[in-house]
Formats: sequence, structure tokens, C-alpha cells
Amino acid sequence: MVDAHRTFVIVGGGLAGAKAAETLRDEGFTGRVIIIGDERDHPYERPPLSKGYLTGKEERDVVFVHEPAWYAQHDIELHLGQSVTAVDREGRSVLLGDGTAVHYDKLLLATGAEPRRLEVPGTDLAGVHHLRRLAHADRLRQVLASLGRDNGHLVIAGAGWIGLEAAAAARGYGAEVTVVEPEPTPLHQVIGPELGQLFADLHRDHGVRFHFGSRLTEIVGQDGMVLAARTEDGDEHPAHSVLAAIGAAPRTGLAEAAGLALVDRAHGGGVAVDASLRTSDPDIYAAGDIAAVHHPLLGIRLRVEHWANALNGGPAAARAMLGREVSYDRIPYFFSDQYDLGMEYSGWAPPGTYDQVVLRGDAGKREFVAFWLKDRKVLAGMNVNVWDVTEDIQGLIRSGRAVDTDALADPGTPLGAVTPAP
Repeated sequence: MVDAHRTFVIVGGGLAGAKAAETLRDEGFTGRVIIIGDERDHPYERPPLSKGYLTGKEERDVVFVHEPAWYAQHDIELHLGQSVTAVDREGRSVLLGDGTAVHYDKLLLATGAEPRRLEVPGTDLAGVHHLRRLAHADRLRQVLASLGRDNGHLVIAGAGWIGLEAAAAARGYGAEVTVVEPEPTPLHQVIGPELGQLFADLHRDHGVRFHFGSRLTEIVGQDGMVLAARTEDGDEHPAHSVLAAIGAAPRTGLAEAAGLALVDRAHGGGVAVDASLRTSDPDIYAAGDIAAVHHPLLGIRLRVEHWANALNGGPAAARAMLGREVSYDRIPYFFSDQYDLGMEYSGWAPPGTYDQVVLRGDAGKREFVAFWLKDRKVLAGMNVNVWDVTEDIQGLIRSGRAVDTDALADPGTPLGAVTPAP
């Protein structure tokens, strides 16, 4: 039986919120647990939206965190299709769009992120898409299938993970694809130019055209439909649809209006939280895409927009809300599937933070592990079509020790046996 004298409210119906609710029950919390989400779908995971579901290899039900009946079975109250308009910290309540006030003893903000919009003429045309929510994926999947049948053209603004995965899905349907990216290689700000070129070659091998060093300046249409996309260097690309894949912004409006401490956008943005995912208000926590965590291992404040952070951050916040001692020191992790390439990335090493890239394996065959190092210390590792090495890669990162780079590059030396630098 639920104890109505204590109420924990979760704002956000994604993976972080659903896993937090699950953890609260698993840890023995008997009070009310309320999830408030502004989408009408039950809580779901986002990776399939640009991977298996978008490609047509998986069905829609694969995205959901739990079966619909699970929530009632575990006394989780769902308020779906309902927005939260304000947080009253003094009164410890959240205000819903219909005017209802919901009391909380502890509050978890897991509001996620929203896609950044193209700020160019023509974005109001039919055929301009974003990919963040399930409804976006529902629509885009149908569009890609149609483009494939009709030899249609898709222009993608942005060569990040979403842009590249969408490009792979579109080519799988047979659509023509052009990717416009201001940086000189795909994923430039994530894995740098050394490995970015590998992804450019992968997509070119599958018929994708790239237009590097430029941005979209206009989407041209007729009768409300997309006809072409123009870039700042004067080129025009035929297009029947355009996908904006230029990143996402943390949904921090509620936190900002409530006066919670935020992180400047120049430093990643988000809601500032400590290692226990607690905000500047001791009764409010944040997890997932919006949480800028003071990482106890890396020694920096870090905001991560990937599946594993929601999967692990929601439960960590739930335990902290229950008064457990929590130090959220997970190594950032994400994965991607594109054509016949599968990869996993662990760590944090954007351009400018490393001084060496070490490869182990055969990059030409796209079967290798790449390591980013600073002073011979492993900052990050990416395994491409090589499996069951994530734990060893993360162990090298956690050790913080300088390593023998020759051994690191040698496939004959087990990663777990790589010795400190001589």
C-alpha cells in the first residue's frame, strides 16, 4: 500500500525518469511516485529513434522502457501529455498546465533536451524535419521510405551522430542523401579529424554526398513543399526533405524560472548539480540531458546527452533522493550503428584536450580500437567492430596512469595487461 504522506515527483517522461521511478520502488520507497511527461506516449528510450526503428529493422514497441501495465502494477502515477509550467520551491509543488498544483517532498527534473532549430528562411515548409521525439521518428520513417521509393533527395544539416545515423537509414531505404556540415569532417567536435575522416569514407562508400565547410542559408520551396537547400558558399542542393540535425539544447526553462543554479552555455549549459545529482535546492535533483554534473573522477563539470547517462543517472538520482550516499562517477559512454559498422565510445576527449591518438587493429577494415591520450594517459577509447572491450577501456581511463603506447597499439597485448609507461 502506498504511503500518501511522502511524494516524490519526476518531471520528464523519458528513460531517466522511468528508471528513477523503477529504482525508487526497487529500493523500497513506499510513498507516492508521480511521473509527469508532456508527451502522450509512455516513457521510452531514444536510441531506436535514429537506429533500429528508423531503419525499419525494429518495430515501434521496442522503444518503451516498460510495458504500459508496469506503472499501475508498481503504483507509479503517470500524467502523460501534461506539461509542468512552474516549480514553486517555497511551497514545494509543481504547477501543471491545467492549473493543478502537485506537492512534492523531493523533485527530480529529467526534462531532457530539445533539437536546435535551423534559423534560415524556409523552415516552415512541409518536408523540414527534426529527430528527437517518437512522433518525429514516426513521421521521418515514413518520409525515408517514400524518398527511397521515389528516388527522392534528403539534405541533412549536421554530421553529428544523429545526422550520420539518419543518413545511413535513408540510404538503406534507397534515398539520395547530401550532408551539409560546417566542420571539415563528421563528428569533428567529438572524435576529432583523425577519426572523423573514417566516418566520411564509410558514408561515401554507401553513396552519401558531403558538403563540408558550409552551412545551410535557405530552404527553397514551391507551393509549401521543399525543392532545394542552399548553402552559404552559393551552392544549391536538390531536396525533397531536409533534416535539421544540428544538436540539442537542454530544457532548463523550469529550472531557470525556479532560480536554480545553471551552467553557462559556453561551458555546456544545463542545471548545475553536485556528484549526488542534487541541484542548488536540497530537495530538487536533476538527471539525464539537463544535468551538468561535477564529475568526481574527471574533475570537471560535464553534461552528457547520451543513453547511458539517462539509464544510470536516473537511478543514481533516485538513490540520492532516498538519502543514500551517491557519487555519480560513470565514465561517459555511447554507441552508434551505421551500415555494417558498430562502435562504442567511452570517455571524454574533445579536440584540444588530447595530444595523441593511438590505433590498435586495422582501420582500413574498420576493425580497431582508437585511444585518445594526453601525456600518455588514456582519456577516451572507441572500439569499432571490436567487442567486449568496454570494461578494459574504462579501466584504463579510470586508472589515470600513463601507459606504454606500444603495448596499447599491439592487438597481441590484452588491454587488461597494458602496463604503465616505462
